[in-house]
Amino acid sequence: MTALYLQAVLGLCVFVALALPFSSNIRRINWKLVAIAIVLQFAICILLLKVPVISDGLAAVNRAVGALGAATREGTSFIYGYLGGGATPFTVTNPGTLVTFAFQVLPLVIVMSALSALFWFWRILPLVVRAIAWVFERALDTRGPAGLAATANVFLGQIEAPLLVRPYIATMTRYELLLLMTAGMATIAGSVMVIYAAMLGPQFEGILGHLITKSIMSVPAAILFAHVMLPDEAEAAHAQVTEPPRIYEGAMDAISRGTSDGLNIYLNILAILLVLIAFVALLNGALGLFPDVAGTPLTLERMAGWVFAPISWLMGVPWSEALTSGSLIGVKTVLNEFIAYLKLADLPPGALSERSRLITIYAVCGFANISSIGIQISGIGAMAPERKRDLADLGLRALVAATLASTMTGAVVGIVAY
Repeated sequence: MTALYLQAVLGLCVFVALALPFSSNIRRINWKLVAIAIVLQFAICILLLKVPVISDGLAAVNRAVGALGAATREGTSFIYGYLGGGATPFTVTNPGTLVTFAFQVLPLVIVMSALSALFWFWRILPLVVRAIAWVFERALDTRGPAGLAATANVFLGQIEAPLLVRPYIATMTRYELLLLMTAGMATIAGSVMVIYAAMLGPQFEGILGHLITKSIMSVPAAILFAHVMLPDEAEAAHAQVTEPPRIYEGAMDAISRGTSDGLNIYLNILAILLVLIAFVALLNGALGLFPDVAGTPLTLERMAGWVFAPISWLMGVPWSEALTSGSLIGVKTVLNEFIAYLKLADLPPGALSERSRLITIYAVCGFANISSIGIQISGIGAMAPERKRDLADLGLRALVAATLASTMTGAVVGIVAY
């Protein structure tokens, strides 16, 4: 086990080193900020996972999500009948085949989206965002609109969070834009967080608490890698935002708009899963035309595993499991985290140890994939068209920074949790 800890410590150094070729000026990097950001990740991880009062609170959040899922099934069973989890009009011999992802699991994203909007209107989420942002302001001197939006990404999506600071995007420095993009890719929205918790809950107790911990840890990690890549502009002053703006007119407006946003997310997830899974099958079919390698047909997952297995090893995963873990990180990077989590949930028992599974969950958790570059260029670019060129120029840097941020959190949790 000591060797695995040393691997992870080495990984922390290597991940920072991997960002150096993308730096605009290595000599201007503030190594004290880098060190503080890493220490802050350890502090957040220990605080949320090891302090009994807080870890018990996260366990209560997990139970609340279970209640939310049960409430959602009341709605899906009314709308879809037995396809949505209601009583069947026939005898069921294989109950597992009745669980439909589109009608029983994924509708939770609509309910969660509406609930998140309501909590935002009630000023509950803004209060939490400001509290977390205050910590990062004091520790890492990350202020202004970019810092606020980066923190909001803990709960909001990579396009929803920038909406909070839309008037400031046009005048942001390139560093602030990079931070905005990196934080958006390194975290996941609260509306889909509960879906991943529902998918992985049967295999990993308290998974939602880990997903929340990972998203919060990703903020200082994103600040770290954004600074390493653009240290020349990291100290630029900017207008201050005192608090997140009010974006809903009333409780019913929040519920209706949250529901509409959730429906868009629901349909988009269904469509992208359908297309990407089909594309993976087509690609694997084409790769199957090539000769077998080591007695096994070529697949996208195997090739991704070869590329990312060293990254998994550097996070503290044993080499015997690094290929499996690396393939999931590769699938997440090339396609998306949803498909990677589906494959993780389908892994046979023993494919990954409990520790390696947790590290992989942290590394996969986030929107850092190729398609997110296009999503951010079009989404954030629509808010400030004059910055589209900068967004396009920073796209690759943001993807690399967010991927490294996620792998760094995986290394940290592997050290802290076990």
